[in-house]
Amino acid sequence: MSSAKGKEKEKPIASLLAGAIAGGTEAFVTFPLESLKTQLQFGALEGGKQLTPYQALKGTIQQRGFVGLYAGVTPVIIGNAVKAGVRFTTYDQFKALLKDDEGKLTAPRSMLAGLGAGMSEAVIAVTPSETIKTKMIEDSKLAQPRFKGTSHAVSTIIKEEGWLGVYRGVGPVMLRQGANSAVRFSSYSTLKQLAQGSVVPGTQMPGWMTFGIGATAGVITVCESSDRTFVIKTRMQSLRAKTEYKNSLHCAYRVVTEEGFFKLWKGTVPRLGRLIMSGGIIFTVYEKSYPVLASVL
Repeated sequence: MSSAKGKEKEKPIASLLAGAIAGGTEAFVTFPLESLKTQLQFGALEGGKQLTPYQALKGTIQQRGFVGLYAGVTPVIIGNAVKAGVRFTTYDQFKALLKDDEGKLTAPRSMLAGLGAGMSEAVIAVTPSETIKTKMIEDSKLAQPRFKGTSHAVSTIIKEEGWLGVYRGVGPVMLRQGANSAVRFSSYSTLKQLAQGSVVPGTQMPGWMTFGIGATAGVITVCESSDRTFVIKTRMQSLRAKTEYKNSLHCAYRVVTEEGFFKLWKGTVPRLGRLIMSGGIIFTVYEKSYPVLASVL
């Protein structure tokens, strides 16, 4: 993704490591917003009324302290590092395959490369890590939490639901990640090309500019992608999913008929905040890390 990469052969190991560093950093910084989004999509209530993002934040801190906002963060940092590494590496590989004879990548082909990268990371890393995260966040809200830690949560899930238990909701996740990566990568690439005109030739783009472009790509991703699959995905990965839902379509049907059509958009506010931060952080850290790693690998 960096300008230096456009002039030399891609280095998959450097892409993998730079993506992992960027993904882990982004996961830790933005996790409180991710936690609030997940709680709202579960349908967190207070006095029979749906909680607002502020009420969910206040309630979590009062109940568990600030550390409560980081319940389930470990699998997300690990999963985010893996999925970002996979995403950037596979995007570079798809991009190399889709370039024309002149070495250029058109916007439609950039979206296709992003789609392939997003669906790859969904299967390899996103679904398992998000299933574990979702169950741990829900468990932390119980009066008597069952999970003693990440390893205990994983072993309990596998013991009770089998290995397929960590792949619940894989369909909606593939759709979401594929669409998100297609939009995010193509948006970032297009915006970066436009901004290159203001940068002195031969110099690296300033970090603040990279962050701004990445954040803007995050906003575009939120506007273009569907929030509906997020709520379905979260419910399918919940502690009670095995007994309540037959599949993703059955889950969507129950949410709409029992809670209303607009329930499918719950958690949009914290998700928007997270993706703005996420886009800025992950692209900035990646762009700064890749040249360093590529020079020593």
